[in-house]
Amino acid sequence: MSNRIFLINVGVNASHSAQSPIFPDGRFEFLPIPEEREWWSPPLPTYAKLDCFNQPGEPLTRYTTDRHRGIHVHNDPEFETFTYGDNCAESPRAAALAQVEQGDYLLFLARLVDHVNGKFTKNAGFYFIGYIRVENILRNVRAFPFGSDFTIFGANAHIRRAIYHKKTLNGFCVFKGDASSRRFEYAVPLDKVTANRLFRDARGQPWRWDTRRSDLQTIGSYTRSCRCVLDPNNADESERSLMLWEHIRANNPKA
Repeated sequence: MSNRIFLINVGVNASHSAQSPIFPDGRFEFLPIPEEREWWSPPLPTYAKLDCFNQPGEPLTRYTTDRHRGIHVHNDPEFETFTYGDNCAESPRAAALAQVEQGDYLLFLARLVDHVNGKFTKNAGFYFIGYIRVENILRNVRAFPFGSDFTIFGANAHIRRAIYHKKTLNGFCVFKGDASSRRFEYAVPLDKVTANRLFRDARGQPWRWDTRRSDLQTIGSYTRSCRCVLDPNNADESERSLMLWEHIRANNPKA
């Protein structure tokens, strides 16, 4: 069974009007992106219908403006049944996910903004927020899944929006996590020092940090596309894989 680590940048980012908050103690809330096509969205929740992780019963609109209340969202990944969907065939950003196998990890990275004394600051960073250890995969979905497939994958946003419009059945894939999958209680920072220790670019070289760009911009650029960042079956990546899990456990002992 494979145990490679694929890094996926998810959630609202600098191009969106909403922000995901991180609190002084390291806890956080994850805000998914708005659904890109409004006519696909009736079966999908709005920001007002998604609960906060840290304040159950409180809607995510606690951290948005009033105009976000009715916006339907693409809640993916979802951390209740632990699924993630993407279009590996048509989206160049997600092409590498076609290689994912059972036992691989989908590690999720999100842009979080400091939230102090009830307000957002201007200080943002990238953080690991959770992972799915892949147990089941539904590939090239072009017909609505029924029976056991719907039971396993039905909570995913790609499946939910297909309830309303069959044009959304465009060959996407959905990954379902096993019981070891986690939504972290505490966000795990990815900064320049950590990136240099853990990751290499597609050519196997350390990331390049251009002084004309901020560290946040550089990290965003290198993580724009999904890809396998660590394969512990390769000798030179095995140690860095262990370092990654140690970094995660240092912030989340139960992970």
